[in-house]
Amino acid sequence: MTDQDKLIAAIEGQLRRDADTIALHHLRRLIYQDGRDDLCFHFEDLTVDCTRQPLTQNILQRLLTLAETKSLADFIRAMFAGKAINLSENRPVSHCRLRTPDYRQSQAYQKLTHFAADVRANQSIKSIVNLGIGGSNLGPAMVTAGLAGFHDGPAVHYIGNVDPHALYDILAQCNPRSTLFIITSKTFTTSETLVNAKLAKGWLQQNGVAPDAAMVAVTAYQKRAVDWGIDPARIFDFDEGVGGRYSLWSAVGLSVMIAIGSTAFNQLLKGAHAMDNHFETAPFASNIPVIMGLLRVWHRSYLGCMAYGIMPYDQRLARLPAWVQQLEMESNGKSVTRHGKPLDRPAGPLIWGEVGVNSQHSFFQWLHHSVDIVPIDILIARKPVNLLDDAAWQASHKTLAINAVAQAEALAVGVEHADAPHRHFPGNRPSLMVSWEATTPYALGRLLALYEHITIVSGFVWDVNSFDQWGVELGKKMAHDLASKSDLDGFSPAAKAFLNRLDD
Repeated sequence: MTDQDKLIAAIEGQLRRDADTIALHHLRRLIYQDGRDDLCFHFEDLTVDCTRQPLTQNILQRLLTLAETKSLADFIRAMFAGKAINLSENRPVSHCRLRTPDYRQSQAYQKLTHFAADVRANQSIKSIVNLGIGGSNLGPAMVTAGLAGFHDGPAVHYIGNVDPHALYDILAQCNPRSTLFIITSKTFTTSETLVNAKLAKGWLQQNGVAPDAAMVAVTAYQKRAVDWGIDPARIFDFDEGVGGRYSLWSAVGLSVMIAIGSTAFNQLLKGAHAMDNHFETAPFASNIPVIMGLLRVWHRSYLGCMAYGIMPYDQRLARLPAWVQQLEMESNGKSVTRHGKPLDRPAGPLIWGEVGVNSQHSFFQWLHHSVDIVPIDILIARKPVNLLDDAAWQASHKTLAINAVAQAEALAVGVEHADAPHRHFPGNRPSLMVSWEATTPYALGRLLALYEHITIVSGFVWDVNSFDQWGVELGKKMAHDLASKSDLDGFSPAAKAFLNRLDD
């Protein structure tokens, strides 16, 4: 064991003792202690309130020391320098480069903006259908919904599911002569996406529309798209070093750019870039992604919380929990280290959530009353955007914000009812409140980059590779083998029987 390993082991041992000690201190007492304001962190108009966490300054300092001892700063520098930190695929991690001013001046980005502007100016195009799956679908779909107040382009639909009903129902709303399809696949071999693309091509042909005039592609493998039938001039490239769940900033965001325009899309990138700069340069003690990433580790590895909730109090951010779910669980749901050795403890919590206030009337009962304790992030903009400048609308948003704060307080403090156990709520349920002024493109870009960096920080501290997804690739391979019937020897009798019934 090296001296560094011994030091890490000592810090981890102290953190385990800290976890035992903090369990003796109820949040209803902790939140009123002097100095808790020091657990509120600020960047621009973004505030992260950690005062309702089972946390003290001493514990936070030990978590920061753990990150420093594990050389997190070197890892961050290596990522921004373009080093091949994705070890299993020997690739750099390039998504942050897509938010830089230099990239926004690049030929590739200008090609995107010119195409998006042409589509927006073309009065004959009324509908955009993005065909993708995973990050090629979820990211842009989430952003388009999140920025609905800035959507002034044609209607945009997102299809990720290979279930034909999904595409059928969307096409029923579209006119083949006024619809543009964007086929989004990094490898251009993604079976689900290509199945949907084939159906879309057939729909166009059946209605007398030439597919090459109504389809474009976003891919890292242009030749495959050309071979499939896409005009080379209508293919938009993105780097192999950009993983799907980190890709909405790239040409994968073309549908978003068409929906909101290049000016608003630039603001989205600028917000993300601002968070990148903060992450890269701020001292760890005030570095919001580092602190939030370490809290993931604190809850999962030391407090024994298997799950973590994401609760946006913003209807337009209803898809944010699903996006964070893919981001964190695909990135950090691993059982081996970056170097291929078995992990000695679990990494990556189960991420779930729903939009507030709806969730208060569904599963918040469980959050308040269950034996299990699940920490949550509560996300709320302090002001609405693009609503009527009317007192009633503003008051409605204030009601929403009050509900968010009330839940955070209730989870922490609880309610004593010794004579009515069904009305006794133990409290001591941690939450973290993330707030900002208003959900503009800039603010949303900054928020999404924050959660990307939370994922990267926690993954590094757990020593997992947050940039590969071999479990996803396994499912793809097995589906391909079943579809091609190339080799069924490894499948169970039940699988073979089901497959045979499909052909009856």
